[in-house]
Amino acid sequence: MESLISQVRQMFESDSINANEVMRILENYKSDPVDWQQYVIFDPHRYTRSLVDIGNGKYNLMILCWGPGTGSSIHDHASSNCYVKVLQGTLLETRYAWPKNGSEDQPMEEISRDEFDLNAVSFMHDKIGLHRMENPNHSETTISLHLYIPGYNKCTAFDERTSKKDEVFVTFHNNQKDLVK
Repeated sequence: MESLISQVRQMFESDSINANEVMRILENYKSDPVDWQQYVIFDPHRYTRSLVDIGNGKYNLMILCWGPGTGSSIHDHASSNCYVKVLQGTLLETRYAWPKNGSEDQPMEEISRDEFDLNAVSFMHDKIGLHRMENPNHSETTISLHLYIPGYNKCTAFDERTSKKDEVFVTFHNNQKDLVK
């Protein structure tokens, strides 16, 4: 993990970021539990986020832990680029179209579903749509690495049945003293 963090930090020394370079760095990193075990925190009722690196305000790198069958709400990314790498298990991503204005009583429109296995990397941005991530396995855990450029502290969550939206704050389950220096 130290090597990966170092590569990401080095990439952000420049004023411009190459999206292909971000993908290459994440794809080249091969998951090793020894690297990320210190960030693993499970909650039996929901997924958890552990902040790994705050990237001098330019990005957030975090580990998410998904208990069996747990998932996120449908959400946006506050205009950030979202990269996800599966470190253990499988993640199911369901993408949705943005609700049309005045459609708060209509169900969300599903666009696609994709499963990502060990070491797979995905990308999401608000221009593509909204998504929900979940562990589709009801007996095994999933762990994923998320890189948000720039980092953000709140986003918008959507009700799947009604498209009603709600602003939510991002929380972390580890202490900032645990962050990589």
